[in-house]
Parts: sequence; C-alpha cells; structure tokens
Amino acid sequence: MKILGMNSSPRGERSQTLRLVRAALDGARSEGAEVELVDVCKLRIEYCNACGVCYAKGECTHKDDFNQVYKKILECDGFIIGSPNYFRSVTAQLKTLIDRMADAVHCQLLLGKYGCAVATAGGQAYDEVLDYLSRIIVGFGASYVGGAGGAPAIPGSMEEAEKKARDLGADLVRAISEGRRYPEQDKVHEEMKSRFKALVSMNRDVWTHEYEYWKSKGWL
Repeated sequence: MKILGMNSSPRGERSQTLRLVRAALDGARSEGAEVELVDVCKLRIEYCNACGVCYAKGECTHKDDFNQVYKKILECDGFIIGSPNYFRSVTAQLKTLIDRMADAVHCQLLLGKYGCAVATAGGQAYDEVLDYLSRIIVGFGASYVGGAGGAPAIPGSMEEAEKKARDLGADLVRAISEGRRYPEQDKVHEEMKSRFKALVSMNRDVWTHEYEYWKSKGWL
C-alpha cells in the first residue's frame, strides 16, 4: 500500500505543518504502508490557464514539475495533504497544484482512493483549511478519512495535534484496507458523477479525451 504525504508550507524544515505531515506518515508506516513525502513548494508548477487541452487530450501544455507529483497522486492508494492557514485558505503553492488537476475532477480520477488533511494556524483557524481540503478531497472522488490541526502559538497544541495526526495516518491505512464507506460522501460522489456526465456528454466533440474515458468506464 502506498501513502503519499504532501506538505505545502514554504518554511522548509522549520514548518510546523511538515511536522504534522510526517507524524501522519509515521502513523501510516506503523500500519505497514509504504510512505513518501513530497514538498510541493520545491516544485515548479505553473498556473492553470484554462486552455482545456487536458480535457481534449489528457495532457497539459505546461512543461514543469506538475506531472511528477500528479503521477504519484494517481498511483497512490491514499494521501495526506498539509497546509498552514494563509488568509483563510491553503497556500498559493497548493492551490496552484489543485487548479492544475481539473481533468482529475471531470473524470473523478481519485475514486476509490482515500485522503486526509493536516493544517496549522495562528489560532483555531486551522479548521478553515481542514474544511476546505475535505471538500476538495471528496470533490476529486476520494473518501475523506479526517483531519488534524494545531496552533503553534498555543502551548501544548502541536503536541496534541502531532498525536492526532499519527493516529489519523494509521486510520487512513485501516480505512483503505477495510474499503471503508462513508454514506454522506458517497452521495457527493454520485452527484459529482451525474454533474460531469452531463458536462462531458455536452462537450463530447471538444473534450474527446474525457468523453472516451467516460465511455471506457461504462459511465455513459
């Protein structure tokens, strides 16, 4: 089983978010998973310009580092996303990565995968990031196992968050092994499939790659 951890804090080894991503990976490793850490901020990822080439051809026109992390996301069984709260959302580096994954949303390429999130903030506002990431993870088709957050400025908060992150990583592996279902999330997955079935069908003459993918899955 492969678990991918993605840290999107630009603070390198000083990052408290990295501390939580590593704790979650440690938890996953303790359950027998193979783990890998990716520092999103060390990658050169260009902005999505909404050209639509990925919809038509299944590839991106940008020649950068996006594909190396995207391939890892598509090949892993589960993933952990970490971000500090930057003005009530994730970092720009992570948002840039997410925006480049539009084809994955249209084709629901993360169906069957499981994800979780960790976040940090100056106060309790890490919940804003966890809520955002939970919606992103489910929106891509994956099942959201849970989140863990901490506030470095609050004494004892990071120690508690680190323990929670480690438990979360272990639970992520168990969820994958069990094929755990989340009925409320399954409803969202069905809604997303219904929405994009209509959208891809309507644009089948232009979004040829996506139309053929949907046909190959038997969804059309």
